Amino acid sequence: MSYSVYYQARVQKELCWFVTSTVRFCEHVAFDRTIDKEESIFEFFVAPDLEEAFLDIAYKLLKKGVFLDFKKMPNRLIDSNIV
Repeated sequence: MSYSVYYQARVQKELCWFVTSTVRFCEHVAFDRTIDKEESIFEFFVAPDLEEAFLDIAYKLLKKGVFLDFKKMPNRLIDSNIV
């Protein structure tokens, strides 16, 4: 069994709509949601076999300054006692 790969990004507040529309345009690559509205921090749950496609999108957003910070993290929804 494989779980989603987990990323977080801090996004320019005025471009949050752009991030959501970009990720949703690329169907089934990632599920996104805002985890901290005040800080404009998004979380992304990425299909493991589509991580490369997601990273291509993410690095372009980082290069354009849409993402202010971007990092891969442990999937916060996985209980290490269950796995």
